[in-house]
Amino acid sequence: MMSLRLTRGILKNNAIRSYSRAPCEIIEILESGFETLSQSKSKSLLKKHLTREILDKIKTKVTPSYCSTLLDCIQSGLCNHDSGVGIYAPDPEAYSTFSELFDPIIEDYHKGFKKADKHPATCFGYGSDFPNLDPEERFIVSTRVRCGRSLKDFPFNPCLTKKDYRHLECMITKVLKTLCNDHAGKYLPLSCMEPEQQQKLIDEHLLFKEGDRFLQDANASRFWPTGRGIFINKNRTFLVWVNEEDHIRVISMEKGGDLGRVYERMIIGVESLAHSLKFSHDKRLGYLTFCPSNLGTTIRASVHIKLPNLGADRAKLEELANKYNLQVRGTAGEHSEAKGGVYDISNKRRLGLTEYQVVLEMHKGISALIDAECQAGSQK
Repeated sequence: MMSLRLTRGILKNNAIRSYSRAPCEIIEILESGFETLSQSKSKSLLKKHLTREILDKIKTKVTPSYCSTLLDCIQSGLCNHDSGVGIYAPDPEAYSTFSELFDPIIEDYHKGFKKADKHPATCFGYGSDFPNLDPEERFIVSTRVRCGRSLKDFPFNPCLTKKDYRHLECMITKVLKTLCNDHAGKYLPLSCMEPEQQQKLIDEHLLFKEGDRFLQDANASRFWPTGRGIFINKNRTFLVWVNEEDHIRVISMEKGGDLGRVYERMIIGVESLAHSLKFSHDKRLGYLTFCPSNLGTTIRASVHIKLPNLGADRAKLEELANKYNLQVRGTAGEHSEAKGGVYDISNKRRLGLTEYQVVLEMHKGISALIDAECQAGSQK
């Protein structure tokens, strides 16, 4: 059996995909990683659901078209025991090839979406269905709604070649140039961006950045910055990220708590792209994404919200948020702290509901948190 240090060293070499390794080496790494994860204090869904029985059943499988192995799926979770999920799909076929592991993780994360369940057809509804959550602007700093899309007939990041990245970028930006009115804007490729401009956009929470260890260890940062970039409209309220975690991330955002207006802008944007681009979609799982947490609608509706009273007891805040299927993160997102009592709170469920139901669930949950924050403040 390999030593822990050697195993982690091999896993961390994210320039190498597993198909370049001998099958016996892949199995040896999987076995060593499994033993280490089993003995760890990890609370990841990977540790919870990767049993010896499942490992033995799927450790020699590969996806038909892209030759992805189980190691390609779980190497990030084996390297990072503090992962929440710990598994990614290197290509669309991984969800079926390694279904013995993906299905229970999906069911756990998406609150009971079972193997026999089927994701409903797309139904966005209308932004006008959702009134402003904070018209007096006492709590909500900003609102953001995003969705992810992957292009049909392409694998996900770990399997993309440099040529694939460039081809995807060309296809996507060609369509972005056709957007008009409020959505019209400019595409900025990372490969041509000055470091100062890049940092400024990152500081303004508009642009993604390299260096996420969870994505790097999943081989999702290969050939950086080739094929990556950001599209920004004139008002900086509509963004499209190209080839970050998914092929496309459509983002609508603005200051304040007008969720309906933000959501409507996102709907128009993603529907406009859908007229010219074919997205990867599964009859059971909905829109397919790199991370199983984003399957289905792929929608994440979030607010930056000031909750000084509820936030004084993080455990109680988490408990209340869980009641409404909301996820609590720090100001800068996952694995960050809440600065100045400002939390990033979003819907947790994206699969098994329509887009309309996802946003409605989030709207009701944020409303309840604001009510609880007011009550907590009045009791002081």
